[in-house]
Amino acid sequence: MNKVVLLGRLTRDPEIRQAGEIQISNFTVAVNRRKKEQDHDADFIRCVAFGKTADVIGKYFYKGSQICITGHIQTGSFVHRDGYTVFTTDVIIEEFDFVDKKQQRNDDWENAEALDDPFGLD
Repeated sequence: MNKVVLLGRLTRDPEIRQAGEIQISNFTVAVNRRKKEQDHDADFIRCVAFGKTADVIGKYFYKGSQICITGHIQTGSFVHRDGYTVFTTDVIIEEFDFVDKKQQRNDDWENAEALDDPFGLD
């Protein structure tokens, strides 16, 4: 089984791009990792969303936003322009949840909450 659940904060605003008719969102999530001494370290995990999920994340999340993600790990590789192979590991987002309290969200999200289905997902 390949299933990932992450709770963390975006390290930068999501990067949105178009591939044909499909929207793609790329961003990194910082996820705390506890150590035995009760100090915190963080892992920085690359995430990718597609379609309506990418659109919503691009509109309502920004650097510092807290997000809960469910997805799966996908590995890949490509040849760098200098000729060496780069290996990648990404979390492909299947579902996500808003975690920040209402007053912490940006104004666009607060206005969208009044709509029955603000994202057109139903």
